Amino acid sequence: MQRFPLRTAAQLPALLQAFRKEAGLTQREVALRLGVTQQTYSALERNADTVGAARLLKLLSLFGVELTLSKPSPSPGEPASPGQTSSDPGQPSW
Repeated sequence: MQRFPLRTAAQLPALLQAFRKEAGLTQREVALRLGVTQQTYSALERNADTVGAARLLKLLSLFGVELTLSKPSPSPGEPASPGQTSSDPGQPSW
């Protein structure tokens, strides 16, 4: 399985464009499947940091891409799991 680490929203436009092209789809074809205009999809691809989670998951599915989240091993002093703080392990940090 090929991995594409994504650490900033600025990386998303290039990845979406590459995934679309690899899937052999034009912007127009993707737009039709999403139920939007080609212009809307083009803007979405250029400004992908504004894409909602549901639409992003739908796009990735169209491109045959699976989203996998992973967390590196915690450094000393970091919480062991998402939302867990060392001061109150039962409460989310956000």
